Amino acid sequence: MITVKNAESYLKGSIGEDTDDIKKVWEKFKDFSMETVEGEEDKEILFQCGVYDFTGEELFHFDLVRQFTVYEEDDYSHMEQLHCEFLFKPTSELKKLNVDEWSMDYDDIENFFNHIESTNEFKIPLSLKPIKLEIYQEEI
Repeated sequence: MITVKNAESYLKGSIGEDTDDIKKVWEKFKDFSMETVEGEEDKEILFQCGVYDFTGEELFHFDLVRQFTVYEEDDYSHMEQLHCEFLFKPTSELKKLNVDEWSMDYDDIENFFNHIESTNEFKIPLSLKPIKLEIYQEEI
């Protein structure tokens, strides 16, 4: 069973070494999003993108996120986010893209995925070569 503690290693293992193929990583992330994680009440998936300087350098972030609410003995403890984030040099076309879409705002997760795949924020970066993919989990 997938747990919050092993979610990052599970996702990294399912993606494997081919980390610049955004479409392949998206399909693996979608599969991972459908998996049950121990203790999870709701699937909370976020697609966000935009130009930010989190690293001290302006980069375009194409970020697939799964959020977990962690409880200890039925009491809320904290939240964690598992990011599957592609980074790009910010072209003039990418600078125009900015979105935050949560799966909870849709009737079901398939509708969410279908909507995301129809947006320019998703489609335009697919044709570009990312600088790198970062997969990391953090407490928020």
